[in-house]
Amino acid sequence: MSRRELEELAAESSVQEFPAGAMVMDYAVQVPDDIWMVCTGHVSLQASADGSAIDTVESGGIFGYVPLLTGSGADFSARTTEPSTLIRLPGAQVRAQFAKPAGLAFLASSAWNTVSGNRTPMAPVSDSRPVGELVHGAVVFAIPDTSVRDAVVQMTEHRVSYVLISLPRGELGIFTDRDLRSRVVAAGLPVTVPVAQVMSAPARTVTADLTAETVLMDMLECGLRHMPVLTQRGEVIGVLEDADLLAASARQSFVLRRSIGAAKDATELQRVAREITGTAVDLFRNGTKATATSAILSVVIDTVVRRALEIALAETDNAPTEGFAWLTLGSVARREAMPSSDVDSALSWIDELSSAGGRLRELAKRVHAILDASGLPADSNGAVASKPKFARSQSEWAKAAEGWLGDPLHDRGLIMSSLLIDGRVVWGDAAWQTVPTAYRRIRSEHPNTLRLQLLDALSGRVRTRSLRDVLSRRGGTFDLKNHALTPIVNLARWGGLTAGVASASTPVRLAAAAGTGALSDRDATILGEVFTMLQRLRMAHQVEQLSGGHSPGDIILMSELSALNRSLLNDALREIVAVQRRVGDLGMPTA
Repeated sequence: MSRRELEELAAESSVQEFPAGAMVMDYAVQVPDDIWMVCTGHVSLQASADGSAIDTVESGGIFGYVPLLTGSGADFSARTTEPSTLIRLPGAQVRAQFAKPAGLAFLASSAWNTVSGNRTPMAPVSDSRPVGELVHGAVVFAIPDTSVRDAVVQMTEHRVSYVLISLPRGELGIFTDRDLRSRVVAAGLPVTVPVAQVMSAPARTVTADLTAETVLMDMLECGLRHMPVLTQRGEVIGVLEDADLLAASARQSFVLRRSIGAAKDATELQRVAREITGTAVDLFRNGTKATATSAILSVVIDTVVRRALEIALAETDNAPTEGFAWLTLGSVARREAMPSSDVDSALSWIDELSSAGGRLRELAKRVHAILDASGLPADSNGAVASKPKFARSQSEWAKAAEGWLGDPLHDRGLIMSSLLIDGRVVWGDAAWQTVPTAYRRIRSEHPNTLRLQLLDALSGRVRTRSLRDVLSRRGGTFDLKNHALTPIVNLARWGGLTAGVASASTPVRLAAAAGTGALSDRDATILGEVFTMLQRLRMAHQVEQLSGGHSPGDIILMSELSALNRSLLNDALREIVAVQRRVGDLGMPTA
């Protein structure tokens, strides 16, 4: 506001004193014509239904603007928690300010939190119901030439933070509070511009049959807060918001990713990134499934890697800023990270940048230095982008892949290919990752190499005698990763390659293997269930270690397992051995 506007507002305002526990306004029974600012003291906003606290407004904070702007009551009341001095601001002048870009910016960043403050999440992260069962409320639409001001009014009236725009040929656009901030206010555009000029189009959508867990991962990876849900015929039945899918603790991951993206330098990034393991602990302890916690953790780690790379690029004068891709490898790439996971990486660049290979490896060294100080150590076996074996041009990677396919025992081909097949591009063009593309032809063009992949996957068989010995001695130890999970991951990778699926999670690969007959439906289901159980056991073990102030790891003491978990582990390992035996006896399906 200008100085003149502030003086006019002050002249029309009044100061009022309230004792502790006084009702300032009950918005459920009264439509306001003013708003309140807290000068001193505190005001609690409480849900009308049960009196639970929605928010606490401190000195300098304002409340009551949402019911004022919508012209209707709201399901909360405002009550002082201590002797407080409040300033009553007149509604007419307040409305005029909220119609301006700065007022709309405030609404975009603040009002929706209060609008949906008493909203109950429809599904926790662990929910596997179809999202079609979770959407609720009327869908808010606008036409392309609707002004931004009118679109925001619609959003406010319906208490949502989006509006959908119907486009020709049946496509959808979406305008959200984020678009208001970044594309209108930050760009200095007037609120009279058509919403079509500043919307996101085409909007990313999902069908109603997908599970909540699947959609959550999609939203988290893409950084989206809204997801229109369609029928199979393309009809919009609702719009999911992150609050519909996330328990309060899970929202930390979205907030953390925003903080990571906003980190100005390495020091700030390292400070923010230290919260990652704590977020994983909170997620798991608040009921999020281990697989979902692991996937969220992986996405957040990718965000740190991406920001570390951007910071390293800003620090470096002679490093290329385009023409290369940064790959995350291993469990993080498969979306199966644990608190103990380290960061594997690789670089791939266009052939025109071949002379810059040394500079790119130096850049990678700086990135990993930032990550190390952020609590994300580099792979202990040297699978990092600063090493020549993991930093090559596109054509060099393609040539290496062809060599591994032709002779998988040369140049550690089996190990190298397994790492690169899992790779996921987190910065740069995905087309610059050439190894997975080459391996999609393995079944038809290199059947013997695929058989060798199977032999390698079966070579990690658990010795049943030593297994019985370990499990019977309550004081013994067991490596959950190497002696239980790795055989499943390797078998799933082989099964995925048989189905032409390269980079993917272990469950997706198992399902693909069943679809082509590489694994029976029964065996794929068994391995999937065992994988889920083992990930839960690992996560519970590592969360307990972190809570005790210890570094997380995969070695468990059998004496610390409950009788039930010892039994489950015993049964799980027997199932892995049985599936390996059946697959080995069956052999590989012919091309």
